[in-house]
Amino acid sequence: MRIAVTGAAGSLGGRVVQLLADRADVDVVAMTRRRLPAEALPPQVEVAVADYADPPALRAALKGVDTLVLVSSDGPDARVLLHHRNVVAAVAAERVGHVAALSSVDADMASPFCYAVVNRLTEDLLLASGVPCSFARASLYIEFFQAWLTEARATGLLRLPAADGRISLVARDDVARALAALAVGEPTGRHHDITGPESVDLAGIASIAAEAWETPVVYVDIPADTYCAETAATGLDPWWLYGLFVHVRLGARAALGSSPKRLHPADRPRPSRSPRRPVGTRVRVGHRRAGNDDDRRGVEVAGGG
Repeated sequence: MRIAVTGAAGSLGGRVVQLLADRADVDVVAMTRRRLPAEALPPQVEVAVADYADPPALRAALKGVDTLVLVSSDGPDARVLLHHRNVVAAVAAERVGHVAALSSVDADMASPFCYAVVNRLTEDLLLASGVPCSFARASLYIEFFQAWLTEARATGLLRLPAADGRISLVARDDVARALAALAVGEPTGRHHDITGPESVDLAGIASIAAEAWETPVVYVDIPADTYCAETAATGLDPWWLYGLFVHVRLGARAALGSSPKRLHPADRPRPSRSPRRPVGTRVRVGHRRAGNDDDRRGVEVAGGG
């Protein structure tokens, strides 16, 4: 099986490449925007330089590919959507047999968060293309949230405009494992929610952090306009971050899996009867408690539809 991975120079795409390269039955094509140092990827991995904005290069990289792992582009939302449109066109032109695409648990056209809208539009583009798909809808990365926790550790205050909204934080490595598992399986024709093992409000996260660090940390719910002004003062664009926390307040990042079943090549979800419209499933990922006989990282899926 020949599997290509976009965004292979990034943290998530690079981890997916590593996981797939460990398999004897997979030939991996790492798609990157620029040539990488030889030591950046496993030696058996083929590198294809193909920018999201370069349709001919995308088509060349996808020739002979059975499955594509589509890791999202980055940058302004309109540019990301254009990049994804280019990838979908190349996938269809080269008759790729399966796309395992990264998305988000809040993928929704009505979302106030711009990237949730982009993710839903990307899903719709893939479905309209007729290419068999599987969607990994990931929750908010722990690594992304770490910046706010680092500041909270120094100040004792976790100051964000999230009200009592809950978040199921997920490790990037677990999302990579779920994408790799979907890539080596048959297309499921539906989405899979990749979440942490529990959903916690920000007061709960502050409490967990305080216990782990043995230092006081409390959550302070600040007004959205205060957050925007403070963020803008640092030189960052507050709009998309504000949109994210609006969605957190609405509960759109609190999804959890239920009735879990392992998601791995030997026990993958069956394809849905109609691949044209994704039917929801939910995945939980996390770590079992240390000391258990079965102490290992879990990637789990609950079937739906």
